[in-house]
Amino acid sequence: MTATAPRDLVERFRAGDRAALARLISFVENGKAAGMRAMGDLYGSTGTAYVVGITGPPGAGKSTLTNALIRGYRARGQTVAVVAVDPSSALTGGATLGDRIRMLDNFDDPGVYIRSMATRGEMGGLSIGVGAVVHLLDAYGFDMILIETVGVGQDEVDVGELADTTLLIQVPGTGDSIQAIKAGVLEIADVLVVNKADLPGANDMVRDLRMMLRLSESRPWTPPIVETVASEHRNTDALIDKLDQHRQFLEDSGEGRIRRARRDRREVVRLARRQLTREIEAVASDAGLDDLFTSLANRDADPITVASVVARRTVDRFRQDG
Repeated sequence: MTATAPRDLVERFRAGDRAALARLISFVENGKAAGMRAMGDLYGSTGTAYVVGITGPPGAGKSTLTNALIRGYRARGQTVAVVAVDPSSALTGGATLGDRIRMLDNFDDPGVYIRSMATRGEMGGLSIGVGAVVHLLDAYGFDMILIETVGVGQDEVDVGELADTTLLIQVPGTGDSIQAIKAGVLEIADVLVVNKADLPGANDMVRDLRMMLRLSESRPWTPPIVETVASEHRNTDALIDKLDQHRQFLEDSGEGRIRRARRDRREVVRLARRQLTREIEAVASDAGLDDLFTSLANRDADPITVASVVARRTVDRFRQDG
């Protein structure tokens, strides 16, 4: 058995081997069957980590605040894993590693693990492998998992489907603060942060956020607003306290259980959709359909009819495999 054999990696993973963790994450991120099988073996060990999503517009200081949260949680004796979702490299599809560069001062801490992942063009800025990576980090035993997203505006709502608590960062000095706050993102926020609160306009940003919360649809939990200066670790402890309060609210109200059930269902749908997409692409690439696509090119067939043929053949393929 080679060092990269999935069974060996799982055994080393369970023994706390960081190299095995990194290798399995790479397998999962690249969609390798071995990584998915390993995740299946390890899934029973998940369910104890707390997942915090961190999102906001570019320049809001997400990486700096994530770095401050790492320090804050470590000071409280909790281990922390970070999934830093970076823009995909135009050449390789890999992450640019910018977020990890900004967190270098935590690399020597054995209680911290930081992994960059590429968006790979996924809507919402999250690749479909992020959820699987979170499961692996959970199974490994980290207390806290922070998902720092790339920050692409209103599309950045997928993080709400992966996190127990979603933290939305805003920053003053970006012009009209009302226009800067995207409604779709505000709706998923559980805790609001005005970072760089030492800059002019911070009070206006806080005021506008409070007004928007009053005007929005009422819900059992009202997102608190925390002012921070992440570069100086200012008010980080207060922010962690608010995150802990939301965690307690989810547990006491039963909302956490509801969210996890919804998250599980959505994850299954996303994974099933990916499997279907691969099967459809395989059927559409079959040489046996070349004549049909030639007819389409010659306008003797229409796209709807061709798509129906591909769909039927995909269903037949599933039935045969079953």
